[in-house]
Amino acid sequence: MTVEFTAAEKVYDLAPAELVRHDRVAGRMYTDPEIFELEMSKIFERAWIWVAHESELPRAGSFKSTHVGRQPVIVTKDRKGNINTLLNRCRHRGASVCEKRSGHANGFTCPYHAWSYGLDGTLRGIPYPDGYEDVMGKEGMGLKKLRTETYAGMVFATLDSDAQPLEKYLGDATLWMDRFFKQGGGYPVKVLGTHRFKFRGNWKIQLENTTDGYHFPIVHRSWMASVDSETSDMMSFMTDPAAITHDLGNGHSVMQMVPEHSDLDVDDGSEPLQGRFDDLVSELRGTGLDDAAVRKLVRAMHGTGFNLNLFPNVSMSISFFRILRPISVDETWIEHVALGSDGPPEIVDPVNRERLRVHEHFQGPFGFGTPDDAEGWDRVQRGAIGGPELPIMVNRGLGRESASEEGWPTSHVTDETGMRAAYGKWKEMMSDD
Repeated sequence: MTVEFTAAEKVYDLAPAELVRHDRVAGRMYTDPEIFELEMSKIFERAWIWVAHESELPRAGSFKSTHVGRQPVIVTKDRKGNINTLLNRCRHRGASVCEKRSGHANGFTCPYHAWSYGLDGTLRGIPYPDGYEDVMGKEGMGLKKLRTETYAGMVFATLDSDAQPLEKYLGDATLWMDRFFKQGGGYPVKVLGTHRFKFRGNWKIQLENTTDGYHFPIVHRSWMASVDSETSDMMSFMTDPAAITHDLGNGHSVMQMVPEHSDLDVDDGSEPLQGRFDDLVSELRGTGLDDAAVRKLVRAMHGTGFNLNLFPNVSMSISFFRILRPISVDETWIEHVALGSDGPPEIVDPVNRERLRVHEHFQGPFGFGTPDDAEGWDRVQRGAIGGPELPIMVNRGLGRESASEEGWPTSHVTDETGMRAAYGKWKEMMSDD
C-alpha cells in the first residue's frame, strides 16, 4: 500500500523524522525554516564535513577559510605538518581573526585587540597583559579546535567530539574515493581552482541533483549537442543496463554513468583516444613519455565515470568536487573545484590546460551544464512553495532495486536510489536526540 501525505494528516505537525517515507519526502523539507535550523544542529554540527583537499595546504603556514555548517573556520597546516581546523573566532571578544579565503601566514592576529594565535590555534600573545594578572592565563584560551581527520587527501572536520572515526563513517565509499583519485593519470591529484555561486534553493535540492541521472539528457541537451560524437555517445547512458547507482550506506551513494571508466586502472587498450586530443598526444610524446603513459594521462583526463556523493556536503563528481554550504532554508552556496594532475610541469601542464577547458565547458559559470542545473534547482524551490501538502517523490526504480554482490541497494542510473540513501541518513540524524 502506498502512503500519501494529505492535508488531513496535518503534515506541518509531524516531527521531522516522520517527514521521510520510503518513497517520498514532505515538501515542507525544502521550505520550513524550523526544519533548516534543526538540520544545522543535528546534521551539519554532528556529521563529518568536508573542508579542504590536502593540495590546498602545500606547506607549513598554508591556510584556507571556510565553514562547517554556518560556523566559520580556518583550516591550517602547522609547522609539525599537522592539519588543524580552527573556529574563526577570537577567544577575547569574538571577532574573526582571518578574512582571507586562502594564503600563507605565520599565525593569526585579531584586528580588534591584537590577541595572536599560532597555526595550531594556541594563544601566543596578549597586548598589555598586566590587566590579566591573577585573572586569566594563556592556557586553554586558544582558538577552538575541531576534530579533523583525512582520507585519500580529503580533509574533514566535525564539531562533534563523539563522532565515529572518519574512515568508519565513510565506510564503503572509501573504495570509490580511491578510484576517483586515479584520474591523476599516474600522478597525485591537486586543486587547480575554485569558483563559487549561490542559488535560491534548499541545500537538499542540490544534494539530490548529483545522484540524479534521470535529468541529464533533458536538462543538458544543449551540452550534448555541443560536444563531439565520442563524448556524446559516452554520456548516453539512459538505456545502458550496466549504468547503475549504489547506496553505499551512511547516506553516501555512487552513480556510475560510464561504467567502463569506473576504475581507470582497468584498460584493455581497445578504446581509442578521442581524435580531438591528437595535438595533446603529440605534445606529450614530445616530452619522452612512452605510449602507455600518454594513454594513461589522456584517458584519465575526463575524470572517472561516476559521481560519488558523500553525505552531507561534498560530491566527487567525475572530474571535480562540488561543495554545498547551506545559508538559509532557501539559499545555498555552491563551490565547483577543478582538479588536475600534480607532476612535472612539462608533462602535467598541457594535460591540466585541457582539463580546465573541459571543466569550463560544463561546470564553468559560462558553461553549458551549471547554468542549466541552477535554473532547475531554482524552479524546484519556487514550485515547492505551492501545495505544501504535496510530497516530493523519490520512488523511481524502487520496484527494480536489488542488492549488488557487495550487498549495496542498487538500481539503474536513472533511478532515485542515491536520493533514498541520503534521506535515510537525514532521517537517522534528525531522529537522534
